[in-house]
Amino acid sequence: MERRQNFAVPIVVMFLLFFMIAFVTNFAGSMGVIVKNQYGTGNAMAQLGTLANFIAYACMGIPAGIILRRRGYKATSLLAVTVGFVGVGIQFLSGYVESFAVYVAGALVAGFSMCLLNTVVNPMLNTLGGGGNRGNQLIQWGGTLNSAGGTIAPILLGYLIGGTVETASVADAAPAMLIAMGIFALAFVVIVATKIPEPHLETAGQRAARAQDRTSPLGFRHFTLGAVAIFCYVGVEVGIPNTANLYMTTPASGGGLGLGADLAGWFIGAYWFLMLCGRFVGGLLGGRVSSRTMLAVAAAVAVVLVVCFMAVPASATVALRGAAVPLKVLFATLCGLCTSVMWGAVFNLSTEGLGKYTPLASGIFMTLVCGGGILPFFQNMLADGVGFVGSYWLVVAGFGYILFYALVGSKPAGEQGR
Repeated sequence: MERRQNFAVPIVVMFLLFFMIAFVTNFAGSMGVIVKNQYGTGNAMAQLGTLANFIAYACMGIPAGIILRRRGYKATSLLAVTVGFVGVGIQFLSGYVESFAVYVAGALVAGFSMCLLNTVVNPMLNTLGGGGNRGNQLIQWGGTLNSAGGTIAPILLGYLIGGTVETASVADAAPAMLIAMGIFALAFVVIVATKIPEPHLETAGQRAARAQDRTSPLGFRHFTLGAVAIFCYVGVEVGIPNTANLYMTTPASGGGLGLGADLAGWFIGAYWFLMLCGRFVGGLLGGRVSSRTMLAVAAAVAVVLVVCFMAVPASATVALRGAAVPLKVLFATLCGLCTSVMWGAVFNLSTEGLGKYTPLASGIFMTLVCGGGILPFFQNMLADGVGFVGSYWLVVAGFGYILFYALVGSKPAGEQGR
């Protein structure tokens, strides 16, 4: 009992950082609507900010794991929130200098911060939960706060730009950026004042022993396949709402649905809100339902929902918020329930039994999070060529791999055939 009480404060701090990861990331994704209209880009180029945000993971993932191993959770967290403050600050300034290049640079710097934060919070919560179902449960609870940040970002941005997409600019989003900078500043103060356990901080002796150790997390089959699953997962998690946002706000003449940015923002916010709900339920069930079962069911249902989204004609509508909304939009939104539990389940399954290799494994994981920028970019390249709806076949493929990982790939070598 005393152990759990001592860990309460660091758990709350990790939850706060989980919130910021989604708020800043989803904010960058939702900005694609503004960028497309302000700078006259295509669908793929409108996702360049998101691509830059996630490419930072590819650059920073391994270094982040090394920093975590050598400097510990607290120092890595402080570095992350400092870099995040600077990155959002650059994006804030881009609205006033009206420079697309400055905006993308800010998204890249913010991405470095998100990578560092992810490297810290996932292994920390998994460790504090003791791994296994309890570790997955704690990550799901943290994911609930993550989804709260993800829900607020697109709704807030939609509110700020209203229904006038054609005249919206990056400067319109300045209030949200100031809020993000304020939260980063607050997080810095809280972390400085908080005593955070350092279960994986490497000593000089351990560093010398590691130099002779030729084993790496990639030597574990279930981890390697799990890293690929994370690449696919983050790609489809981000690709579904980002592409749907462009689909909904693009005029019918351009192959879209012609909905207003405020209405589209509510649906994208609903997607992330459903992720919040799913993670809340996942937190309740995580101690009793295995990560493997949770992941398999979520992936299978996701495939069905995406196929329904593609198959239902745009002419089929339902009345919502005083507007005739295409039914297919609801299927895309419901995918949030499925993606909600995937991150925690994949991370938990992939790092099971890694022990001392966990910090480096977390860094490798963060490198593969770049899928959140790469897959949506390619999905929107497909959208430019074959249309928005056809581009979702890439999402189906991503969920298909995740289903394979849940059923087969997540089993350690000794469990194959069971």
